[in-house]
Amino acid sequence: MREASDAMTPERSIHLSGWVRIALIALGALATWLGLWKPAGKVDLWAIAIALVGAWPILREAFSALLARKMTMELSMSIAIVAAFAIGESFTGLVIILFVLVAEVLEYLTIGRGRTAIANLLELLPRQATVVRGGETVELPIARLSCGEVVLVRPGARVPIDGKVVSGHSFVDQSAVTGESIPVEKVQGGRVYAGTINQSGTLQVETSGIGPDTAFGKIIRAVEEAEKSRAPIQRTADRLAGFLVYFAIGAAAVTFLATGNMRSTIAVVIVAGACGVAAGTPLAILGAIGRAARLGAIVKGGRHLEALGRVDTIVLDKTGTLTLGRPEVVEIIACSGVTAESIVRTAAIAERPSEHPVARSILDRAKLMRLEIPEAEAFQYSPGGGITCRAFGEDIVVGSRTYLADLGLEVTDCPAPAGHLSEVWVASKGRVLGVIGIADVPRLEAHAAVQSFKRLGLKTVLLTGDSSAVAAAIGKQLGVDDVRGELLPDQKLAAVRVLAATGRRVAVVGDGINDAPALMAADVGIAMGSGTDIAQESAGILLLGDDLMVLVEMLRIARRCRGIIMQNFYGTLLVDSLGILFAALGLLTPLWAAFIHVSSELAFILNSTRLLPRRRRVSDKEEEHGPRAILPTKLNPARLP
Repeated sequence: MREASDAMTPERSIHLSGWVRIALIALGALATWLGLWKPAGKVDLWAIAIALVGAWPILREAFSALLARKMTMELSMSIAIVAAFAIGESFTGLVIILFVLVAEVLEYLTIGRGRTAIANLLELLPRQATVVRGGETVELPIARLSCGEVVLVRPGARVPIDGKVVSGHSFVDQSAVTGESIPVEKVQGGRVYAGTINQSGTLQVETSGIGPDTAFGKIIRAVEEAEKSRAPIQRTADRLAGFLVYFAIGAAAVTFLATGNMRSTIAVVIVAGACGVAAGTPLAILGAIGRAARLGAIVKGGRHLEALGRVDTIVLDKTGTLTLGRPEVVEIIACSGVTAESIVRTAAIAERPSEHPVARSILDRAKLMRLEIPEAEAFQYSPGGGITCRAFGEDIVVGSRTYLADLGLEVTDCPAPAGHLSEVWVASKGRVLGVIGIADVPRLEAHAAVQSFKRLGLKTVLLTGDSSAVAAAIGKQLGVDDVRGELLPDQKLAAVRVLAATGRRVAVVGDGINDAPALMAADVGIAMGSGTDIAQESAGILLLGDDLMVLVEMLRIARRCRGIIMQNFYGTLLVDSLGILFAALGLLTPLWAAFIHVSSELAFILNSTRLLPRRRRVSDKEEEHGPRAILPTKLNPARLP
């Protein structure tokens, strides 16, 4: 919790000093308008003194820019203010200062929403943790924890660290980190994240990440660095701002030479409002990265967001990206007079002692079918072939088609599964019972995600090291445009480079060590949350979960961000061009020019705020029990860790 002494933050003091200067300038302008003091000739000493005090921040920035030989809007406005006082327009000069100060305070308040979002994120992280040491529990500051220690997380508490559940059972609200709307069941071996809320049972979690090394810490760091990162489009905004200032000064010089009218000349300088696009661009980027964080995605800088908004091709890995990355039973083909239950039960008896992923998938199916699996006798394993064993006095053979044929078993009665990762043939008492088809199945959302990519106008490409037959089957099932299998990591890299060489802007999505080179070579690399460390480090965007629909939303956010920035670009060009033209023709007074400058600047900044995350209403139940404190009535298998 923040101490009361921290109530007067630097931000608040800036707000107060800004409003004090605004009040001083407003009173000075009113006094000048009412003629409460008399100028000495054309020099209004009182107005000049008030202007120097009130406009000091503007003048200071202008002087710094002058020393750095850098043209900024503060410098152009300072020129306009000095020119206004030079021709005796003290009231106009004070009103210009008033407009600029009000605009700067409103701009600061608007950008402050992004900083407030960061502060709110920080408040979600606990500062203490309950650590299990020597059979006892000890309360320690987070900074004193180390990886490998076991932390106790009680019901209703926020998880203080990233880690793996070593004991306990609960449901955890992960919405702050992964964006999942439904609490996720956690059992032994499940992953938990700092900043999430434990809702029901007590969990013991082995620590794997602390503070800035947690997924939540990476989100905060990404949002904090959003203001510092300068995407290519932001550098373009800065260049445009400088160009418009030079153009305005040049137009003012031409106006003065052509008309000799100092008021029109000053109006030309004032009306050029390039500040809006320069300030609006980082604000839009900050908002987009903040929204991504709420979805459960870490964007490592504005340039990655800029690249994502421009991609037209998305390259997808198969295993662990489009698929779950673990084999599952997808088909059971029984010979005549044999049931699926007997095939699975017989295969599970033979596979029970094995730790092979294919064996695990068969045992999982047997468990799902609630079959009792006795232990086998005389177990014998043939590498690359299969297993023979005995149970209840019956000989059981489980393995490849070739393995069964070598043992003299006829396998022509059953059709083989097509396009699967693996075939497990099952025989008992010298008779083939059937075959189990096993495959690495697509994620539940994979088809919808691929179709969404295509609706966004993206070309979809599947690059995998798996066999061409398996890759083709998965690609056809999901509707991928281009499928290539049996690729080594360097061949994946070459394929990405070929796409780039043909003018495609490429995003690569992957999760494995073999994906790292391609992730680095792409315009933007995107790593899955369950991926390897090297894949996550190589990528510019990290999905904390494994939901591909989050990536679809990320693409929409990136494109919307780019669209808003381009709106600001063209809006600035239009307003400034028309304003300079009307001012040069004498149709705008300096007062109206200042009003147009400030109002257009605020319009562009407010346009950029559309991407800032919105506050959501908190119900009474959430206040008492935490966000989304409603447990699912049924266990959703897709939510299992």
